[in-house]
Amino acid sequence: MTDRLPHTLRSDALDNRERIVEAARAVFAVDGLDVPMREVARRAGVAPATLYRRFPTKEMLVTEAFAEQMQACHTVVDEGLADPDPWHGFCLVIEKMCELHARDRGFTAALISNFPHAVDFEARREYALKAIDELARRAKEAGRLRPDFVLDDVLLVLMANSGIHATSLTTQVTASRRFAALAISAFRASPDVAPLPPVVPLAPPASVSRRSRAG
Repeated sequence: MTDRLPHTLRSDALDNRERIVEAARAVFAVDGLDVPMREVARRAGVAPATLYRRFPTKEMLVTEAFAEQMQACHTVVDEGLADPDPWHGFCLVIEKMCELHARDRGFTAALISNFPHAVDFEARREYALKAIDELARRAKEAGRLRPDFVLDDVLLVLMANSGIHATSLTTQVTASRRFAALAISAFRASPDVAPLPPVVPLAPPASVSRRSRAG
């Protein structure tokens, strides 16, 4: 009995940790990073003391919760860099990054936050930003990206994209695709205009009616 107890405790601790991370992912995705740690503990079904024992700071919890998203971001920018057409690669990154962030509101906040003690997270973010900057440089040299584009413009797009709220995730992602197309059109150096993805209704019908009557 005593020989099996340490293993049982380790297993319970692992289960608690996984529940905490899953709860954090779920609540951060919907409500952003301002959710109190106690609420994450409640959603995970553990005591606050248990949460703080596993994750003494919110920084540690946030970076763990978004580790998979940061890896996905890493993959997206690598795919963009590998594209022989730098403008196409740049557009691909904007489109996929917007969709990734539309699916998880908290990830945008995590990406633009400062986590000085999360070395791996910071390194991955720095890699992603430098990769986008390099891709933008190539697209400018190809004459496809407007010359006054700066890296902060991508962060601005992601911040605006995270403000999209819809009645379902599918609608939210569809709206995000349209927004990404609008952003890409604004970034384009040449005047030619590509068709936008389909529009989806975001405002309640009553609001639409009022606007129509006002017009």
